[in-house]
Amino acid sequence: MEEQETFNKVKQIVSEQFGVELSQVTKEANFANDLGADSLDTVELVMAIEEEFNIEIPDEAAEDISTLKQAVDYIIDAQSKISENKVEV
Repeated sequence: MEEQETFNKVKQIVSEQFGVELSQVTKEANFANDLGADSLDTVELVMAIEEEFNIEIPDEAAEDISTLKQAVDYIIDAQSKISENKVEV
């Protein structure tokens, strides 16, 4: 999956989970400060991302994800590690 496609999917998920307009969800918008998400919203977002992209995000990593860009970067990194593991097997 290309980065732009991942970005668009995550943007849509963020918009739906937080109940905000797509136009409010920018790469650098902070989930809590700019989009009004609380800790439960963020947990639900992480779960939705895990389900959509078939990855696991450990709690420690989830705590560091507070913007769309950070979420997309994490997903791309996780997917590349999954791909590398499949090649090595």
